[in-house]
Amino acid sequence: MTARCFVDTNILVYAHDAHAGEKHIRAAQLLSDLWDSREGILSTQVLQEFCVNARRKAKLPPSKVAEIVQDFAKWKVVVNNADSILTLAIEAEHQLSFWDSLIIHAAQIGGADMIYSEDLTNGQLYGSVRVINPLLR
Repeated sequence: MTARCFVDTNILVYAHDAHAGEKHIRAAQLLSDLWDSREGILSTQVLQEFCVNARRKAKLPPSKVAEIVQDFAKWKVVVNNADSILTLAIEAEHQLSFWDSLIIHAAQIGGADMIYSEDLTNGQLYGSVRVINPLLR
């Protein structure tokens, strides 16, 4: 991979949820590839959402979640700040939720070429960042 890739929460959760079947396999392989290429980007929002969803959906114990977050802190992590919260232009222009707008903003600030997400529209372009759903066949 030569493109900088922002990873949305759902992909991160699937990669660590062994009960997610094919989605787990695909997401885990994607993250492995991003570890190898060092092209992965996350945000504080993604890590926070991961902490909640990994415990609730994937049933991971808090100690395991903390270990995973510590590992992913080695990636480029975009910190959401006051400017991030003021992403109202993205939200209004694309009629997105506030949370999805924060994801797009973080990807743009982080210099990502693409966002890997199951939730956003596959193929959609937001400025110079394209959404890719890596779970589609």
